Amino acid sequence: MNSLAGLGKKSRERLASLMRGMKGVISLEDAASILKMPEAQAATFVSRLCKNGWLSRIRRGMYIPVAIESKNVDPVSEDSWAIAQRLFEPCYIGGWSAAEHWDLTEQIFRSVVVVTARKVRSKKIEAGGAEYFLKMTTNEKLFGTTEVWRNNAKVKVSDPSKTVVDIFNAPEIGGGIRPAFDILKNYLSSKNKNLDLLIQYGEKTKNGTVFKRLGFLVEKKYPQEKSFLERCQFRISKGYSQLDPALKSDKIISKWKLWIPSSWTGENSND
Repeated sequence: MNSLAGLGKKSRERLASLMRGMKGVISLEDAASILKMPEAQAATFVSRLCKNGWLSRIRRGMYIPVAIESKNVDPVSEDSWAIAQRLFEPCYIGGWSAAEHWDLTEQIFRSVVVVTARKVRSKKIEAGGAEYFLKMTTNEKLFGTTEVWRNNAKVKVSDPSKTVVDIFNAPEIGGGIRPAFDILKNYLSSKNKNLDLLIQYGEKTKNGTVFKRLGFLVEKKYPQEKSFLERCQFRISKGYSQLDPALKSDKIISKWKLWIPSSWTGENSND
């Protein structure tokens, strides 16, 4: 690793300008605009900053600052959400990462879930010292988000209700159906509980399997939510779906048109 190198007065002024204009991540286009110079000249300057350890390249044309106290040029970024916003926009932070943000889970996940409408080649990507788990979607399904500040950058994150619906649309981004069930129970006992919004978001997701999974699990734990259960029942799709595609399922719940693992038929599945 290169140790952090010193800069001349003019270069320090330019670096300071970049830092002021940087929102977690900076592109060559950003650098050229901030420094008021041709992009080719900005690329040369940014390349020198990387070589001297002031910036770290996370992807072609994308850079993050290296903390002054860092002893090397490859630190884990404190702005993994801000990096995701720039790398995968249009997107938002969702799944287990949003669940952590809204205190809907106590589990600690290593990677950041990003729901993106950008075409990506792999579900798992490393950038800036962080790991990202990507879930592709369409532009019209990038709804139900709110903006939060990450240092000096605004980042979109799914709101609590959208987080639950997304996870029941794709259990893998919740860590699987058991962690998803825990997230649901925490949501239903929180101030963020909004059953009408769950229905609304579920309809906009256009996947009847969401209502099958929600209906089945809410009925197991909260059978008193009769109105919500009736609305879910009315919206389930034809055909049979899996409670969790990642698990072997050998039992059928006809009411909810679900294949479930046999372990979910016992009392323990109510915990």
